[in-house]
Amino acid sequence: MSTGLIVSISGPSGVGKGTVIDRLREVLPGCGHSISVTSRAPRGQEQDGVEYFFRTKEEFEKLIAEGEIIEYDQYVGNYYGTPLTPLLKMSKSGTNVLLDLTVAGSLALKEKFDDTVTIFLLPPSMDELRSRLSGRGTETEELVDKRMAQAKGEIAQAEKFDYVVTNRTVEQAVEEIAAIMKAENRRFRRSRDAVETLLAQ
Repeated sequence: MSTGLIVSISGPSGVGKGTVIDRLREVLPGCGHSISVTSRAPRGQEQDGVEYFFRTKEEFEKLIAEGEIIEYDQYVGNYYGTPLTPLLKMSKSGTNVLLDLTVAGSLALKEKFDDTVTIFLLPPSMDELRSRLSGRGTETEELVDKRMAQAKGEIAQAEKFDYVVTNRTVEQAVEEIAAIMKAENRRFRRSRDAVETLLAQ
């Protein structure tokens, strides 16, 4: 059985990663979604095990010590990390897995699993990014300013990613990422077994 793609999507806060991934899973229903663990409190209607696994700082640090966190990062005072067991289970079963990671998280995951496909999601403009952040209605203007400053530093690292997609509209971004995934599935190293089987006949 072929191993599924591990596709990590990153970008600044407010760029729409979660929305794009949700729509990708509708368009590509066979995809799995690796749910991150975080020490931040739930926002709005967020539920444990749906948007994130919500854990205390102490619980998160215990998971790190146990080796259950592949990669983790701290963002605006909170931990974010990728749990090992569900990711490996999905990928080994042949399921393509989508991850919503911080920029540092994607780069760390790529170091451990070099077959990871990394995609950086850009906003159409910085003004649009600020508008999206403010439109959440869940953050103070001071926190929005902090996220905007962080965003510039993150965007400067886009060159380290395999692909860059600008999220002008959700449908356009989803179409481009789906095309990337289709092309990645056709890489020779992922089709080697099929080629060798034919040559052996």
